[in-house]
Amino acid sequence: MKEEVHDKLKTIKQSFRSMMNGPASASMRDKGMAYKINWGVALPLLRQMAAEYGKDYDLAIELWKQNIRECQILATMIMPAEKMLPEVAEIWMEQTHTQELAEVAALNLYQHLPYAPAMAYRWMALAGAFYQIAAYHILGRLFARKMEPNELGINEFLDQVAVALRDDNLGVRHAAYNCLCRFEELGDDYAQIATKVLRAQGIDLG
Repeated sequence: MKEEVHDKLKTIKQSFRSMMNGPASASMRDKGMAYKINWGVALPLLRQMAAEYGKDYDLAIELWKQNIRECQILATMIMPAEKMLPEVAEIWMEQTHTQELAEVAALNLYQHLPYAPAMAYRWMALAGAFYQIAAYHILGRLFARKMEPNELGINEFLDQVAVALRDDNLGVRHAAYNCLCRFEELGDDYAQIATKVLRAQGIDLG
């Protein structure tokens, strides 16, 4: 590790102690957020830190390795999207063990990756709940930016959504539903296709 990166990492980790929010940390733990270390630091404070450090690939890589909530969230904020290789994104997702981290990584970073659509469609079809949650958050943001899928993408998306809306995991169902809403906002044609396909599979969202 470069000395400069090491010094930045040490400073960041020390700063978390002064920002610690014990009740928030305890509440997250009670809700099953299984972080090795969790200081309970609020996201706006982490965004302020990210703005101070700017985009930094090497620092993001080292932050992620710490397996500390705040370090990993900060890593998603400072990783330059154009420099993140697909294999690194796969490693990060494989090491994601909370819904919060899956969501913030998708919103802060994954939606901006040049290969985001292909990655999201692949993750959407995987069995892991966090993969699916991240995928629907990515696609929801892409749809909100008016990035329209092709016919094959539409069919694959709606088939997976139909399954996700029946999933036992509330987080998966919620993410899929919100993403479906963004899909329907692409236009009347998309909304009609969604209604038709889902009704054919026994799902009527009114």
